[in-house]
Amino acid sequence: MLPDDVTARWQARFRAPRVSLPDWAEDAPQRCLFASDVSGVVEQYTWDRDTGEQRQVTDRPNGTLAATLSPDGETVWWFADTDGDEFGVWRTQPFAGGEDVVAVPEVAAAYPAGLEIGRTLVVIGRSTDDGSELWLAPRGGAPRVFYRTPDTASVDALSRDEDRLVLSHSEHGDPRYPALRVLDVARIPEGHSQAEPDSPWVVAEKWDGAELGLHALGFSPVPGDLRLLVGHERRGREELLVWDLATGTETELVLDLPGDVTAGWYPDGSALLVGHDHAARSELYRYELASGELTQLDTPPGVVRGATARPDGTVELAWSSSERPPVIRRADGPVVLAAPGDEPPAGYPVEDRWVPGPGGDVHALLVRPAGEGPFATAFLVHGGPEAADDDSYRARRAAYVDAGYAVVHVNYRGSSGYGSAWRDALTGRPGLTELEDVAAVQDALVAEGVVDPARCILSGGSWGGFLTLLGLGTQPDRWAAGIAEVPVADYLAAYEDEMEGLRAYDRALFGGSPDEVPEVYRRSSPLTYVDAVTAPVLVVAGANDPRCPIRQIDNYLAALTERGAPHEVYRFDAGHGSLVVEETIRQVETALDFALRHVTP
Repeated sequence: MLPDDVTARWQARFRAPRVSLPDWAEDAPQRCLFASDVSGVVEQYTWDRDTGEQRQVTDRPNGTLAATLSPDGETVWWFADTDGDEFGVWRTQPFAGGEDVVAVPEVAAAYPAGLEIGRTLVVIGRSTDDGSELWLAPRGGAPRVFYRTPDTASVDALSRDEDRLVLSHSEHGDPRYPALRVLDVARIPEGHSQAEPDSPWVVAEKWDGAELGLHALGFSPVPGDLRLLVGHERRGREELLVWDLATGTETELVLDLPGDVTAGWYPDGSALLVGHDHAARSELYRYELASGELTQLDTPPGVVRGATARPDGTVELAWSSSERPPVIRRADGPVVLAAPGDEPPAGYPVEDRWVPGPGGDVHALLVRPAGEGPFATAFLVHGGPEAADDDSYRARRAAYVDAGYAVVHVNYRGSSGYGSAWRDALTGRPGLTELEDVAAVQDALVAEGVVDPARCILSGGSWGGFLTLLGLGTQPDRWAAGIAEVPVADYLAAYEDEMEGLRAYDRALFGGSPDEVPEVYRRSSPLTYVDAVTAPVLVVAGANDPRCPIRQIDNYLAALTERGAPHEVYRFDAGHGSLVVEETIRQVETALDFALRHVTP
């Protein structure tokens, strides 16, 4: 067990209330919406900047994550699922408070696939096991389906005048690299239509080809302006272009920045607020569209989790670093929004490592506890796989360091932020590819004298949980214990039970369905290697998880039990993680207790 003061310190990081970057209504920018866990559960709150009044909108046992405001600021839209299963409907509540109602009763419950709220219409995307449906709901008119496909599709952008609508689709077969289709809203017919490229209401189509995705980032906010900001990856990383639908021309924005970029509009349409991610840290820039001038905004070293340009030209952002907890501030310094209570304890600085790996140099982050190495070490691998670990504040990372462990994060092949080739390198061999990079980093840090090879824990959630179980079976000599949270454990059963959008992703990643390439799935399934697992393992599982469903986890646990392999299980009544602070603390406490019993720091 940890000393009481150490336990109090790591728990204080989780219990300190947090707030998200406020969303604001386009026509009433003083009206804002933000998420906070100040009640102990992540819920949605309104904020009137003119009066200073804040009000809790949602109040549900397992929290509410997705919400937005109507352009006039009169209505809060929020997504109502059941205990974290991600399957539900959009509901609305007046900004000033009142009854919750189902926003569009004709649109049946589903997984969300985009939402665009206009001034005269709403466009809703929904996804089920049958594929994707996109609905148009005009004010005062009957809602109707305008696009239906067995493939993955979503609602992406609506122009300021609501005359052009952009959807993304994967009719070409790979949802990882979507294409864009632009529709003339006024010409969309009554009744269902596939909105094929040659349909008269389809005014433009853009697809860059195999392994080159496009993402609609938003129309210009200026009335009458049909410029669409698009993310592309034509040169092997995320970059920007402006597609002018009025003229049919496009302009690539070639920025002298080494990493991936994304952007949003300044409210007057003259400039872009550019986010730049590189080597686990991020920066903000203002890009003048007329002159091409790029000016860096003054933000401290660390990670920006979101940013928005307000109508007065000020920029607000959510920022943190590995040492400093999150804060909602203006780019020029002042705090914009803060949760009540004391600031949580500081975290620990991360050190960068670049390690030669089988597919190129691997970027890793290291945190050392006090004292001299080699240390017992927790390799905390991220989920996704299209995600990355970075120099942001992580309460879980700090908890392991508080307990005396070194912590290592590995941005393995498959991680985002290191170019398209790195992100896509696991195609056809998922899991095993990433673990080669984890092993390369482990070997390098052992050789450096930082990591004790006999006292290494492998841990992660979601895709990181999948890698944990796969690593315990394919690299049994490397790991003294494993902690897998909401993992894929039996890939064949997971495919059968997961949401259709993830099945489509898996088909692209593995090269087909389990019926078409069964050996590829078996080769990457942790269940295949369960006989080789010798380290004790803790599995944390959500009863309502639609991404890593419970049946396939139970299959893996049954196999461990049959073989008498040491393991423990923690189950919780929510989905793919928890929005309840005390539940998160219980899960971390369970993980730390397991680690301390099996790997002494």
